[in-house]
Amino acid sequence: MTDPTAVDTWRGRIAAPCRDVCEAPAFSLTVFAVILFNAALLGAETYSGLSAEYSSLLSVTERFCVIAFTLEMLIRLGAHADRPKAFFRDPWNVFDLLVVSSAFIPFLRENTTLLRLLRLARVLRTARFMPQLRILLVAVARSLPGTVSFLFVGALIVYVYAMIGWICFAGHDPQHYGSIGRAGLTLFLLMTLEGLGDAVHAGLAISPLSILFYASYVLFGSFVLVNVLIGVVLNALEEAREMEEEAERVEQRALLAAKQTAPDAADELLLRIAAVRGALDDMEAQLDTVHASSEAAAGASAPPAHASAGAR
Repeated sequence: MTDPTAVDTWRGRIAAPCRDVCEAPAFSLTVFAVILFNAALLGAETYSGLSAEYSSLLSVTERFCVIAFTLEMLIRLGAHADRPKAFFRDPWNVFDLLVVSSAFIPFLRENTTLLRLLRLARVLRTARFMPQLRILLVAVARSLPGTVSFLFVGALIVYVYAMIGWICFAGHDPQHYGSIGRAGLTLFLLMTLEGLGDAVHAGLAISPLSILFYASYVLFGSFVLVNVLIGVVLNALEEAREMEEEAERVEQRALLAAKQTAPDAADELLLRIAAVRGALDDMEAQLDTVHASSEAAAGASAPPAHASAGAR
């Protein structure tokens, strides 16, 4: 039966040097440089003349990137050998593992389009080495539910004003308000305030009341909605920053616990060795006592030498 203490010690011996490598600044800079090099390599392959002339060199450099990313992932996995659950608890670790391991899946390697998309996904791994970029990506992901609600409200406002515009301006300006689709496209473009002056002048030529239509639409469609979207993004950004800080605290606690595990295991082994030594000392003392008792008993049972001589 395998000793759990021996297993933990074996894992700790692997995790300690790998963790030291991962925490070294040179390791992060090297991986970051390889990611940028891989991105430049993808860009170079888009030029047909360059790709045809240096196809062998590009193939060799691609293999170099795959080997470098594989070694990096093995080192990161080794750094979590004593706590494997912590590795998969980090979404970025799971993302990196999927991106790197995709290069070894037969179906994906044969599909050129999917392989290029997965190689392009390696560029997103720069977020691991840029905390602010990582926070922004997390904020974008967390703002998606609020953004969906924002898009629904925005589409509702555009639809209502498109119907009003079709009713009021379809006969005089069919190019922009001839149908609900044209009116919606016109108002969507006006949401960016592009061409608003020309639209207002054309509306005033039809009716002076058109200023109310455009003014209210700009107020709700541009100012209010944009501020709501900014509020959603800022709230998600704050939540992402808190999540990042909490993840750093958890990681620091895990590292501290991992560093304390090895000394604790060593102390336990020393205590067990001391206990074994104490037991051996007790057994030796008992053995000496038994020998002394046996010798005393043997001496007592043997007759004295002068008594034997007198009897003769």
